[in-house]
Amino acid sequence: MAKPVRGLRFQPSGGSRAAQIPVGKKQRLTIERLANDGRGIAFLEGRTWFVVGALAGEEVEARVLGAHGKVVEARTERVFSASDLRRPAPCAHAGRCGGCSVQHLPHNEQLALKQRMLAEQLSRVAGVEPEEWAAPLSGPEFGYRRRARVAVRWDAKAKKLEVGFRAAGSQDIVAIDECPVLVQPLQPIMSRLPAMLQRLSKPQALGHVELFSGSAIAVLLRHMAPLSAADLEILQAFCAFHEAQLWLHGEGEPQPVDPGQALGYRLEPWNLQLAYRPGDFVQVNAGVNEAMVAQALEWLAPQADERVLDLFCGLGNFALPLAQKVREVVAVEGVATMVARAAENAASNNLHNTRFFQGDLSQPLSDAEWAREGFSAVLLDPPRDGAFEVVRKLASLGAKRLVYVSCNPATLARDTVELVRQGYRLKRAGILDMFPQTAHVEAMALFEAS
Repeated sequence: MAKPVRGLRFQPSGGSRAAQIPVGKKQRLTIERLANDGRGIAFLEGRTWFVVGALAGEEVEARVLGAHGKVVEARTERVFSASDLRRPAPCAHAGRCGGCSVQHLPHNEQLALKQRMLAEQLSRVAGVEPEEWAAPLSGPEFGYRRRARVAVRWDAKAKKLEVGFRAAGSQDIVAIDECPVLVQPLQPIMSRLPAMLQRLSKPQALGHVELFSGSAIAVLLRHMAPLSAADLEILQAFCAFHEAQLWLHGEGEPQPVDPGQALGYRLEPWNLQLAYRPGDFVQVNAGVNEAMVAQALEWLAPQADERVLDLFCGLGNFALPLAQKVREVVAVEGVATMVARAAENAASNNLHNTRFFQGDLSQPLSDAEWAREGFSAVLLDPPRDGAFEVVRKLASLGAKRLVYVSCNPATLARDTVELVRQGYRLKRAGILDMFPQTAHVEAMALFEAS
């Protein structure tokens, strides 16, 4: 038997494979246009570059964050020729923190970008345009965020605790002493948080910190080992100074140190108080959330004798205002603890025409007991994956009107295809500017049966 020849390398039929571009490499680029997520797009030597912090028409120096195939992801390091639209970044951490990727655009241009993103998805994927475009729902572009998760990590090599937000395009943590998008009550907590955490005896056992400002201010600490009495005293003193509740998340669910304290948020136009616990889903922008609920009620036009379905109901953000206007609200949510919390919220607000059910809404609607009587109208607010399996059966429920609140225009457009197939018309659509300074798009669409 012939001895095998080792070390031979065979060239694939398509020619030699292009060498990958190393992370950290800097490249001068001319930006052709903006992508749907607000990044600049450039083309060089057969590759497509997506550049955070760049605008159409600019010449920039970009640093590579990652590359795969012919796609390169990068961030702007230097601008040689600036667009007329560019403004100075309002935040000192711009370009390093991964949170606010389009703050170099004026706010009105951010809204225009988001409007284009929604229109493009509906046109390209669903082949439709709403009969009417609604004006963007927007509020202040800074000081709006009432909830934030702060990353905490012990660097064993450097023997220091890192506290801040994730960096753009990596798992690195950018130290943050001030965040312009946080609501004012959370600003002093954010600035003093790193120094306080560094005083704790087991920094390597600390997880994230969650901040929340609603009917009260709360600080939640995730920890992977029991806290010492001294550490607990430090945390309690910090929260007392800031007039904040202290919540701890070790094993099991997050718990308040003082069980008698209440935490939640108000929906002021409807005189509603909703209980909330750290870890629950809540809209971070209180002002736009209230405007969103008001617009959803206006578009859905619920009548006093109607039975309305609220899918992905969460804490009851839509269900409770709806219950003030209709005969009955049936609300469905996938997470059992949220179903229980929503039911408690209805009871505490003296709303007894609501029924809450747990259901897996990623699966087709089965012959559920709550669905048998049908509905006049449906409101749904699904996660980013959308609600394809749900919308496939909506026509069978008899609903003539449907309001779809979306946090992902791509899945809204995909689900629109199915709704149109079932005989619904896209009457109205518009963006919800829930996250100013980011390219994240939320939207609302009204469908009516033909």
